Amino acid sequence: MRSKEIHLRAFKRFTDTHIQELPAAARLIVLAGPNGSGKSSLFDGLKTWHWLHGAVGSAWDETYGAKVGAPPMQWPEHVRVDFHEPLPEGPEERKKLIYVRSAFRHEADFNLTSLNRPASPLDSPRVQRMIDNDQSVSDNYQRLIMATISGVFSSEIPDDTPKGEVRDRIIGKVQEAMRKVFPDLVLEGVGEVLTDTGAAGTFYFSKGTASDFLYKNLSAGEKAAFDLLLDAVVKGTYFNNSVWCIDEPEGHLNTRVQATLMRTLVELVPPASQMILASHSIGFMREAWEMAKRDPESVVFLDLQDLDFDQPQVVLPTQPSRAFWSRALDVALGDLAQLVAPEEIVLCEGRPKVRSQDQKAEFDASCYRIIFADEKPNTDFLSIGNSDDVKNDRLGAGQAIQAVNAGTRIIRLVDQDLMDATEVQQMKDNGVRVLSRRHIESFLLDDEVLQALCDSVQQGGTGPNLIAVKQSALQASVQRGNDPDDLKSIAGEVFNEARRLLSLSQPGSNWEAFARGKLAPLLRPGMKPYDDLRADIFD
Repeated sequence: MRSKEIHLRAFKRFTDTHIQELPAAARLIVLAGPNGSGKSSLFDGLKTWHWLHGAVGSAWDETYGAKVGAPPMQWPEHVRVDFHEPLPEGPEERKKLIYVRSAFRHEADFNLTSLNRPASPLDSPRVQRMIDNDQSVSDNYQRLIMATISGVFSSEIPDDTPKGEVRDRIIGKVQEAMRKVFPDLVLEGVGEVLTDTGAAGTFYFSKGTASDFLYKNLSAGEKAAFDLLLDAVVKGTYFNNSVWCIDEPEGHLNTRVQATLMRTLVELVPPASQMILASHSIGFMREAWEMAKRDPESVVFLDLQDLDFDQPQVVLPTQPSRAFWSRALDVALGDLAQLVAPEEIVLCEGRPKVRSQDQKAEFDASCYRIIFADEKPNTDFLSIGNSDDVKNDRLGAGQAIQAVNAGTRIIRLVDQDLMDATEVQQMKDNGVRVLSRRHIESFLLDDEVLQALCDSVQQGGTGPNLIAVKQSALQASVQRGNDPDDLKSIAGEVFNEARRLLSLSQPGSNWEAFARGKLAPLLRPGMKPYDDLRADIFD
């Protein structure tokens, strides 16, 4: 099912709010806004509507659902929901229209010593209000056990099927999902709850060298993610044509994990279903935006911030803009939003980092960060490509950064390379900074830096020898047809000779690692290469 319109009248904080134009292709709807903006109340509204349209039971509470001070009305009139599809006719299909998870999901520990066949979740909804506790791990544990037992006796599974394969059919999907979010955390299985072996009736995990440790020993974040993933796997077979509502899925999770968790949840929710997330987490919203860029019709943002719901409101899907992200950062980080955003970002040359194993990516930027870490703590550097990419901001990096934080100053910096004085001046006239030397290697391999390298390992007397090696390598490079200021062409040779002359321990596996780890930290204020480089970028 895919929601089309939601109309709330005199319900909780909404006087007359109409959410419209939700597209049929939207698999994910993100409710954005600070605490108290109405995100959870919207879920209460969907739940209230479902009581009238097929849900088992109802729990209408006038003191909870009706807007204080609004004219009284019959509770079925408070909420109307329209879908792109017609409502199903059968009662079993109607039971699954709405599925909600409240924000109060934490289950610290459980250990079952007996099993009862749980009723279908379609007939036993755990949550009636978004303020209700929603502990589901132990319930889903029982469902997995019962599914495994049923699988053993199922005619669909051959009698000679190994028990490991039967088990993996049941918990394999949960294992795979957890591995995506926490690669080093492995769900090993369930305890032998029906035997007297002393095994605990709970989930068992392994991590690193530790094995068979209990669910209760997971961190709060691991438990939070496991709960959502386990529930999505187990309940997905029941709520396979539904609107899934999850309130504050970011609880206990860091931003990086939030993004991976969102991707995995979207994969687990059945294809015919729709997921609505209420979140003020920048991690979830950023990942939703990345998904929207890949498939614009599949993701919708509803911005509830700064809307006066005491007045009639029409809420339409919003395209995330500079103002939207500024508000999102302010909600997620508060005063830290301005503190975290750097005052300056220097866009420089170098291959952008795509894979974490790419050691040569972002070489220039990583060296600049190290060189200016002490003097410029509020400045960051980004390698975005060649000189044309930097000059024209072809990747839109500067615009994207300023869209998130308008106060960030963007500096564009290119290597001098073969430019003559006229070309350099034209660059400067266009607001692009140009290095006074050919490239960053010219600063890293300056004589002062090489001498400082020797001094740093108590071999100052070797400095002249290392400088002579550099000059000899440069002369040989010129004879090969390279320019006399092309120090990049001899960087690898100088690295090898420095390692040999100084008997360096762990100098790095290549020139790039050597330059970042050994040379860049040696450029200090007062040294000519440092002062020249600083003037090129910042003065």
